[in-house]
Amino acid sequence: MGTETDWAYQVFEPHGSEGWRPYGSDPERWRGTITADDSGEGAHYAVTLVVTDLMSEWKMRGLPRAKHVRVFLWRGEKDDEADADIIVEVRPRIHAE
Repeated sequence: MGTETDWAYQVFEPHGSEGWRPYGSDPERWRGTITADDSGEGAHYAVTLVVTDLMSEWKMRGLPRAKHVRVFLWRGEKDDEADADIIVEVRPRIHAE
């Protein structure tokens, strides 16, 4: 207990038939490192911070719903997307309630 891990993250958005590209007009804004406890909870905490930040930005910009993005999280340094420790996909709600 008491050990920490750096979790590298990057956010991607769909790009048609080309697959996924770094998210936003400033992709560097949506990649970085978060230091959290070295545990499963630490990884979940790190990815939750990124998703919360995204949702806060969308709300501030007045977007009516979430955008379609994927958040990749790696232990240590960013690696290939296929080797991510956690991938969270956020999708907009298509149907109104």
